[in-house]
Amino acid sequence: MPYLLDDVAAEAYSHELSSAGFWPGSGAIDYPAFYSYAYPEPAGFRTMAVPDAAFFSEALGEFLLPYDAVRTAARPDQVLLEFLQSTYEAAANAAKWDRDALECAPGQPGVVRKI
Repeated sequence: MPYLLDDVAAEAYSHELSSAGFWPGSGAIDYPAFYSYAYPEPAGFRTMAVPDAAFFSEALGEFLLPYDAVRTAARPDQVLLEFLQSTYEAAANAAKWDRDALECAPGQPGVVRKI
């Protein structure tokens, strides 16, 4: 991956992960979309429930949510949050992660959480 040091990639992919982001469109998809994948992909991940506008791309091996589905939604923030939360939960549940050990309550902007 360009500009990603091998040491960083090795650490990032040394354990299970759930990753999400935005792709402006090119290559395998010619439209802008949000994406989410799990690595390594746990059994059952690709068949987990996600919002209606999202789908699992066999070609890319990840869930996609077209940008237009978010842009044209009555509540775009909610649509995106549901996609991100559902794909994280798909990874965590399919891989049987210890969610109690990994997760914490959402914080408040500008307020540091206590450890």
